[in-house]
Amino acid sequence: MPGSLRSAVGQVDDRKLAGLIEPVVAAAGMDLETVRMTVAGKRRLLRIVVDSDHGVSLDDAADVSRDISVLLDASNALGDVPYTLEVSSPGVDRPLTEPRHWRRARGRLVRVKVPGEGSVEGRVLAADADGVTLGIVSNGRPGGERRFSHADLGAGSVQVEFGRIPDAELDDISDPELDDAVPQNTVLDNNGDLGAGGDGH
Repeated sequence: MPGSLRSAVGQVDDRKLAGLIEPVVAAAGMDLETVRMTVAGKRRLLRIVVDSDHGVSLDDAADVSRDISVLLDASNALGDVPYTLEVSSPGVDRPLTEPRHWRRARGRLVRVKVPGEGSVEGRVLAADADGVTLGIVSNGRPGGERRFSHADLGAGSVQVEFGRIPDAELDDISDPELDDAVPQNTVLDNNGDLGAGGDGH
């Protein structure tokens, strides 16, 4: 399938590329969120964002990065021009648009537009295929729970909270693997995403 993802002017079709990559990401137990190729002169950067219910560890990102690189090289989907592959997890600024996004934001403070009401702020208490339950926050005070269907919600956004997390909660969410030194092939990009990067062919 050489050249099948490229137009007559040599540009890569991100949607077709996503269709090629998605089965590899799914086989790793993750969801493919975005695929974007950027070109600056002779430099090409392929950015892929993946996510899962249990998050994306440094090892997860490195493993799926290797699998994607093998696929792209075998298919010659990107031709012979070198490229850099960067696989990362979503940042907090990722819009909440799919049921899985809301489910993974459980416990986070979010803001979302509701038709006829404007912006609503609340903490995600529960989320499933049918909708989202928010613990409403109004003027910094709890305002009760409300259930919304996905059809009634616009794109939500996670709100950055600067309050201190209690030590007991930090112990619960600590990951021994993340306490180790960051591998050399790991990229920490400017929006705080952790990812695995490498050079492709």
